[in-house]
Amino acid sequence: MSTPDVVVTVYDDDPLSRAGVIALLERRRDTVVLLDPDADGDRRNGNVGLVVIDLLDEFALARLRKLVIDTDRRLVLVTGELDEAQVQLVIDAGVQSVIWRHQVTAERLAKAVETASRGEGHIPGDLLVKVLAQLRRIRRDGAEKSAETGGPTRRELAVLELIADGLDTKEIAEQLSYSERTVKGVLHELTTRLRLRNRAHAVAFAVREGYI
Repeated sequence: MSTPDVVVTVYDDDPLSRAGVIALLERRRDTVVLLDPDADGDRRNGNVGLVVIDLLDEFALARLRKLVIDTDRRLVLVTGELDEAQVQLVIDAGVQSVIWRHQVTAERLAKAVETASRGEGHIPGDLLVKVLAQLRRIRRDGAEKSAETGGPTRRELAVLELIADGLDTKEIAEQLSYSERTVKGVLHELTTRLRLRNRAHAVAFAVREGYI
């Protein structure tokens, strides 16, 4: 008999809900073995924690963080809903993957815990769209703040990011569809305005100030 690939512990305060989740996971005994949440736990393959929470509040977030710290488990969260801010909070708390409760199936649960056991993650497509929109807003707001405070402009940041990646003037020009003269002009304007000595100083400044 082969050893299961994933060791998972289910955390759910609702006994009926927990029984349903366990029943679904037990269909995949070939890859998943269940542990009692009160047991010390078997550390094989990262030992995944599957947490079912209907409403994400401060108490629930504290519980997620405590599980990560106390058990060192990689967490999969089954929940009803999350907004963009909440998904960032659960990721910061240590959650690897998120599954919508209304989309739970034996296959999705097994895939999520197997993915988490490898140190990888997954979030639903509709939630991913919200997260990407949030990241775009953060980037846009950062660029606007940069312009307001006299920091690098969007075009200057684009050039600095490529310099940080090791590209030379010709490569930057090709990447951004600029002429080499334009790239040099952008850098000259930036270093002169912010009183920076050279490209390396400009990149160091941008990193230190959190622009890139």
